[in-house]
Amino acid sequence: MSFALLPGSDDSPVILHVPHSSREIPADVRKGIVLDDEALERELDHITDSHTAEIAAEAARLAGTAPWRFVNGLSRLVVDPERFPDEREEMLAAGMGAVYTRTTHKELLREGDGEPEPLIARYFRPYAQGMTEAVAGRLAATGRAVIIDVHSYPAEALPYELHGSGPRPPVCLGTDSFHTPPELLAAAREAFAGVGETGLDSPFAGTYVPLEFYGRDPRVAALMVEIRRDTYMTEPGGPATAGLTALARALSRLVDAVPRG
Repeated sequence: MSFALLPGSDDSPVILHVPHSSREIPADVRKGIVLDDEALERELDHITDSHTAEIAAEAARLAGTAPWRFVNGLSRLVVDPERFPDEREEMLAAGMGAVYTRTTHKELLREGDGEPEPLIARYFRPYAQGMTEAVAGRLAATGRAVIIDVHSYPAEALPYELHGSGPRPPVCLGTDSFHTPPELLAAAREAFAGVGETGLDSPFAGTYVPLEFYGRDPRVAALMVEIRRDTYMTEPGGPATAGLTALARALSRLVDAVPRG
């Protein structure tokens, strides 16, 4: 399985979703990528949300009530599970839809437009189904689900960013008008206040909710936590720094601020 659902407390509604932390690319998928090994490693440095799985794991360990974790085991260069595989997704036009054809610097990643369907069938749909089942499990157990996406972004905007000219605070909170209740946003602002300024929907906006629930089920709440990489690691793609622990503690405070089911 290319992803893992790591159990938390039975009465926790929280799922820490970590979709972009891995650098792993299966050999057969690597054959479809035109970059040489050195260029691919550089691209992975830029595109990977390095150490976010560690932040989520440490937050889960520190939390008074352990959240559940849904962690992608493959690089987003295989498929990006948070894109929509259709023409409505604006990143598709930039070559960064569900299956990327361009790099962070707008260079060719796959020949032509590629053929996305085999990768979508093999990786994207099972991932989406797994996350759908994880949310359904929290709804059945606690009556609600709270998805907290754990992401990171570079201190300096990369060429692929469509909205990279806005503020780049230490912590960006991405919201959705239907799925992000005010009390969840307020709890996040308070939890992260000690590690730096929090911003809203810049440079990245929105949240991830499986399509079965998106815009339909108010019992599913969601918030995206985007952490600026220079606050916890050496960019690009380098080791974690002491800031990782402080951010994990802040994330654990957010987890514990969510009432149990």
